Amino acid sequence: MNKVYPDARAALADVLKDGMTLMSGGFGLCGVPMSLIEAVRDVGVKDLTVISNNAGVDGVGLGILLETRQIKKMVSSYVGENKLFAEQFLSGELELEFNPQGTLAERIRAGGAGIPAFFTKTGVGTIVAEGKELREFNGETYLMERGLFADMALVHAYKGDLEGNLVYRKTARNFNPMMATAAKITIAEVEHLVEPGEIDPDAVHTPGIFVQRIVHAPSPAKPIEKRTTRPRVAA
Repeated sequence: MNKVYPDARAALADVLKDGMTLMSGGFGLCGVPMSLIEAVRDVGVKDLTVISNNAGVDGVGLGILLETRQIKKMVSSYVGENKLFAEQFLSGELELEFNPQGTLAERIRAGGAGIPAFFTKTGVGTIVAEGKELREFNGETYLMERGLFADMALVHAYKGDLEGNLVYRKTARNFNPMMATAAKITIAEVEHLVEPGEIDPDAVHTPGIFVQRIVHAPSPAKPIEKRTTRPRVAA
């Protein structure tokens, strides 16, 4: 079975549909599947529900799908760097399901593990708990959160082989590994595509059984969300 597609649009074109739920990996602008997100824009699907820690920034990452009004709902943790996101949410144009960051991560992990729901203390006594089941365990109150499972997961990996075994690099090993397990179809863009056997089995973060399609993205854009520098000291 050949999992490698010539480009991101080819990998998405026959499986991406209006109204789908997508997971998109990354944290801030690190580990974001940029070429796959651009392909989603180019395919032109709409009414998407997107599960992602954040929504990129204006004009970058998922921000480009906000510009084209292709996202109907976001399931996220932190969205504070995107002005367009705020405008669309406050105007009622965009639905938002907010999650504490650890809860979002665990909901995705649970979905990938086949766990439909779990209980956590995070959010008890806040608006996060509104409408959710509460239960007592050992004298403490917990609220029920549901696992998340998507129609499609878009992930970015540093290295991958032709069988779909993936390795993530440093901070990019954030939401990507969990999302790769929590969707009906996982499409990975990889910076370095190698032959089977070239990755040490002990170094594999996502086994190829979870990955259905691969796109080689050898020179991905890696914008910096916030550049923090200090003045040069004169010699």
